[in-house]
Amino acid sequence: MTALGANARIDSARLWDSLMEMAKIGPGVAGGNNRQTLTDADSEGRHLFQRWCEAAGCSMGVDSMGNMFATRPGTDPDALPVYIGSHLDTQPTGGKFDGVLGVLAGLEVVRTMNDLGIKTKHPVVVTNWTNEEGARFAPAMLASGVFAGVHTEEYAKGRTDLEGKVFGEELKRIGWVGDEKVGARKMHAMFEYHIEQGPILEAEGKEIGVVTHGQGLWWLEITLTGKDAHTGSTPMNMRVNAGLGMARITERVHQIAMAHQPNAVGAVGQVTVFPNSRNVIPGKVVFTVDIRSPEQAKLDAMRGEVERAAHAVAKELGLGCSIEPVGHFDPVTFDPTLVKRVRAAAERLGLSHMDIVSGAGHDACWINRVAPTVMIMCPCVDGLSHNEAEEISQDWAARGADVLFHAVVETAGVVG
Repeated sequence: MTALGANARIDSARLWDSLMEMAKIGPGVAGGNNRQTLTDADSEGRHLFQRWCEAAGCSMGVDSMGNMFATRPGTDPDALPVYIGSHLDTQPTGGKFDGVLGVLAGLEVVRTMNDLGIKTKHPVVVTNWTNEEGARFAPAMLASGVFAGVHTEEYAKGRTDLEGKVFGEELKRIGWVGDEKVGARKMHAMFEYHIEQGPILEAEGKEIGVVTHGQGLWWLEITLTGKDAHTGSTPMNMRVNAGLGMARITERVHQIAMAHQPNAVGAVGQVTVFPNSRNVIPGKVVFTVDIRSPEQAKLDAMRGEVERAAHAVAKELGLGCSIEPVGHFDPVTFDPTLVKRVRAAAERLGLSHMDIVSGAGHDACWINRVAPTVMIMCPCVDGLSHNEAEEISQDWAARGADVLFHAVVETAGVVG
């Protein structure tokens, strides 16, 4: 495949302006975004993305999970497309760049190809995957998981949020149920560009992260059942305190992750306490444990240890205990050929780079099961993400998008 010259670059200002314009939709309370999946704000962001894609000469397809596919045609009608994908949905207190950068940088690649009159053998498709975050409907990367055959569509559309609203009904309500069959599309390759969501690139002074692997993950939802009782009048030795059980398990999760260093992390995340009253001992607690490692053996070991620890704590305190896996993917190895292509693009552009393992889950982790896939990362300030204070620089955004542009065009094959 023909490579572009080193002077070929995306329009940095146009990419940044697009990011800032999208950030106006679903604003947060502290400078970030709250554009959770299948909300009215999510729908508004989708419409804006569609208008931009159509203005860039792309046709828009939508599948029955709401995944959006903006296609720039290639010269060979039989050539499989090169996909560039990430997500537009955010955390409840999310930043302006997590996921969105990857989608809008993909659009910027198409715009730049138009500006330079570049024709490619393979079509190029910019994708917005539905419900990557999993903040409202667990698990994360839900629609890309259906696309890759990890979940059934029935399972995904039956997921509920904390208010009992159903995924399938909410997707229909906002008007984004498409007519394409999920997973029917075939891919030549897929690229995902993302902020690092960690501190390594900034600390090392590197402009580009070449993502070689992704951590595996288990999300375990633990339900502890005790007895509601008055905090003032119930003797300490007669309490069946679900909150105490959660506290002890939280400490054990930390200890288990520390025992498996290096390359292992774990924490308790979402917590729901019942009845959540200041003068009532919690009779029930539902919380999630998030454990991750790029090493399969460590990931499997940690899951077993967390489950044994939870049951042991519950038994000691007289609590009921149930554990349900609500999210999982095995460690990922990205396509070696695409990894080399990304690394070569960074070198051609004179950008400092390093190999990196993604600490977070991404849609690319699922798509890697059905197509050659790779990820590119740029630094983010202090490694902060899933926070309204998440920040990157315009230069960081542009440099990663330049690498994306070069690697995608080379993979799609320049014609003429």
